[in-house]
Amino acid sequence: MNSRWTNAAARRAVKEYGEQGVPEELALRVYTTRLLGQDPQLVLHGGGNTSVKMRTKDMLGDNVDVLCVKGSGWDMGDIEAPGLPPVRLEPLVRLRSLKSLSDEDMVNFQRINLLDSSSPNPSVETLLHAFLPHKFIDHTHSNAILSLTNQPNGEELCHEVFRDSVGLVPYIMPGFALAKKAAEVFEKDTNVQGLIALKHGIFTFGETAEEAYARMIDLVTQVEERLRKGRKRVFAAASIPPGMPTAADVAPIIRGACSIHDESGHGNHRRFLLNFRTSPEILAYVNGKDIARYSQVGVATPDHTIRTKNLPLLAEPPSKAKLLEFRQSVYEAVATYVAAYHKYFDKHNRRFKGIKTELDPMPRVALVPGLGLFGLGNTARDASVAADIAESTVQTITNAESIGAFESATESDLFDIEYWSLEQAKLGSSTPRPFQGQVAVITGGAGAIGAATAAAFQKEGAEVAVLDLNAQAAKDTAASMGRNALAVQCDVTDAASVRSALDKICETFGGLDIVVSNAGAAWQGKIGDVSDELLRKSFELNFFAHQTVAQNAVRVMRAQGTGGVLLFNTSKQAVNPGPDFGPYGLPKAATLFLVRQYALDHGAEGIRANAVNADRIRSGLLTPEMIDSRSKARGVSQEDYMSGNLLGREVTAEDVAQAFVHQALEMKTTASVTTVDGGNISAILR
Repeated sequence: MNSRWTNAAARRAVKEYGEQGVPEELALRVYTTRLLGQDPQLVLHGGGNTSVKMRTKDMLGDNVDVLCVKGSGWDMGDIEAPGLPPVRLEPLVRLRSLKSLSDEDMVNFQRINLLDSSSPNPSVETLLHAFLPHKFIDHTHSNAILSLTNQPNGEELCHEVFRDSVGLVPYIMPGFALAKKAAEVFEKDTNVQGLIALKHGIFTFGETAEEAYARMIDLVTQVEERLRKGRKRVFAAASIPPGMPTAADVAPIIRGACSIHDESGHGNHRRFLLNFRTSPEILAYVNGKDIARYSQVGVATPDHTIRTKNLPLLAEPPSKAKLLEFRQSVYEAVATYVAAYHKYFDKHNRRFKGIKTELDPMPRVALVPGLGLFGLGNTARDASVAADIAESTVQTITNAESIGAFESATESDLFDIEYWSLEQAKLGSSTPRPFQGQVAVITGGAGAIGAATAAAFQKEGAEVAVLDLNAQAAKDTAASMGRNALAVQCDVTDAASVRSALDKICETFGGLDIVVSNAGAAWQGKIGDVSDELLRKSFELNFFAHQTVAQNAVRVMRAQGTGGVLLFNTSKQAVNPGPDFGPYGLPKAATLFLVRQYALDHGAEGIRANAVNADRIRSGLLTPEMIDSRSKARGVSQEDYMSGNLLGREVTAEDVAQAFVHQALEMKTTASVTTVDGGNISAILR
């Protein structure tokens, strides 16, 4: 492991933070915390913690000793000074004299000793940092350390590698008891450079930020060198069937099998997002003959249980020619997984007199031999976090198995962390938005209506895929939305392009739930004069493309088995043709009946189909030039033309977007047409 410390970067951090009023020692604490947090071999997604002891002034101007320790909710990789809130040190140290301390009292005591009450909760390992005397303390969940300690003879291996340079702390759940034990171990030999918490991680310390960081790098490097010695061949390959399907084929099946059905009768499902990973290392792992043993031992460190649960789902190897059989096997595997989780919960909840409330029993990692692994989560970010941890676990177990046999903490220890309120607090408790866990796909997504619709669905919690013929415009629209929005170049008049785009969405998110078929263009011409070429061109985009998109969407929705909704932009032209607008209105009228046919043919599968008839929306379709032309044709001003409706109000792209959102929310509405035109008596459906 290479040190990433540079004197130049350290001086730069001191200067930049100093301009913000941050003391040098805290600036260096932030700098090295980031170095640790940005290395996935050491820290993942909120794991680990650091601290520095220093003197500062309180509100009365008195000098006080404080412990600046990582606050809950902050990630070490991008932490700032406020992420290391100061806590009065002396009261924390005095807690060591107590024989016991509840988690609730510990959290409360730490909070009342914060210098700023608006600060985040100090780390659950704050007392360990306080009870050790060192100025700077670093803590990580190094993969290499876990590969060494997560062995039946882990303590013996640690002695072999470190001799007397570290102290060994037995596995104890983080909190007061671990803090006291760590201090006792240190005091038996105050010359040690760090502490190894078995099946948990490593602590290093020093009088400077550089010293504590350098010791972390050095000790981990020693373990990496040991892991390279005397390695045995691991994971002899099992027989994998030929004709392996793609992740796009498999993801919707797993996603559907792991969804949670709403028993209320509303026809909804709680869905998870998926994140796919594969690599030579992952494939060697999932293809191993003995995967049913080493993959079902437990997590690399109990801290991971809140993100991945204790065990992954193990699927059968799939075959592209036998996807129906694979689908059945996945549903059976999930049912077995859920039953085992209920049993696990009931068994350990009895130790707590039944006071715990069971979390959902669905897996957060799925291993698929021949293909790779999937992370599952309530959001795309959660799925990515689960996949990151799963990928890290593959490495940890691979290295552990290469020198021995991987061994996790006990099942009871894992349960205690999974159902520990202080760990659950890291996940937050906000009320989910209506489309959380769902994927919305918008064609013509870079246009005015498409972009507004994508933003509206994202605002309500959906993960969004922006499809557009213009690749750069799709990227720009997705970038403006941030938060995981996916841009996909797609020619909706090309069946292969549509198939490829939806496959990419399945590979990225696991599937799709809401499709807004919005792409279109308006060709004009007197119907008796228009050429067959132009009329057929309009039908290709304004009718057949809708069919191609919807047909591909149904393919994915069927694989998921959780229903879905198809939404079509059909325009008021479908029911109220305008002069010289036949080339546009005719295919739109056909699309309106296409909507009804999808509702009729696929309603029994839980797939709804609805349409929005909009009129006079400023967009790439209704350009300023077209507005000028149409207003002149009707003998009115442009302003009067755009607000020429019963309400006298111009209709916007955002109004159309809200209509699509409304239709997606109405779980018992299908074959519906929503008019968004401010009131056009001539376009009323009869």
